[in-house]
Amino acid sequence: MRLLFNHPWILAIFVAAGLAEYFWRRARGRGYDLGAAAGSFGVALGQAVLRPLNFAATAVVLFAVQGFALWQIPGATWHWDWRWWAAGFVAVELAYYGFHRASHQVRWMWATHAVHHSAHQLVLPSAIRLGWPEFFSLGWLFFVPLVLAGFPPEMIGTLLALSLIYQYPLHTEAIGRLGPLEWVLNTPSHHRAHHSCEADYLDCNFGGVLIVFDRLFGTFRAEPGGRGLRYGLAKPMESTNPVHIALHEWGALLREMRARPGLLPKLQVALGRP
Repeated sequence: MRLLFNHPWILAIFVAAGLAEYFWRRARGRGYDLGAAAGSFGVALGQAVLRPLNFAATAVVLFAVQGFALWQIPGATWHWDWRWWAAGFVAVELAYYGFHRASHQVRWMWATHAVHHSAHQLVLPSAIRLGWPEFFSLGWLFFVPLVLAGFPPEMIGTLLALSLIYQYPLHTEAIGRLGPLEWVLNTPSHHRAHHSCEADYLDCNFGGVLIVFDRLFGTFRAEPGGRGLRYGLAKPMESTNPVHIALHEWGALLREMRARPGLLPKLQVALGRP
């Protein structure tokens, strides 16, 4: 969420929304785990420190790849032509779907993404509970084809940042269902199902702004009516220590890889399912 830290007014809106949600939950007797929220802010602080390094490393790779693109959108064209932005939006959404789905199904990527799912309450601060070694997780590989197809890294980065800002208000129980919008857009209802640790809702609703690719590829699950969902990891993680939250799954993965003799068994652990 690079733009979050670059623009104070965005941060102010997010903080105000978080406070409003806190009072809403308290008024309705839902409870609010302040320790978990503090852990989320601690993880976000680590993100703020490390994100420039992750961003810079990813930018170096994508701009290097751009040199191998057989064709590029002319700079003077894409800056102001809404049609290129619309095409880029759809392309980034598809790449994000693939990245997000792989982050749940490949353990090497899950080691970073598990941080985001570790909170047992779905409240707005959980949106900023993001893993630290993003570049090391290799998620940027899913956006390399877009650069090779001619989309500028600047456009990809801007659309991804806007997508992450859009996703912030999805992490709440305060917003109900949104009617016909839910056929096309990712909504709080869809994202609640995504964050559930219940067996019927694991690995679903991977979209960023759109939900259409989940519907197209069979990974869509509707939120159940008449009851709430359980959130968090399948194996609950109760710590509120930001360092433990951010690195616990990496520690478990690396310990298991170290215990396997030979390169192939180690790769089977790293590339297998969580």
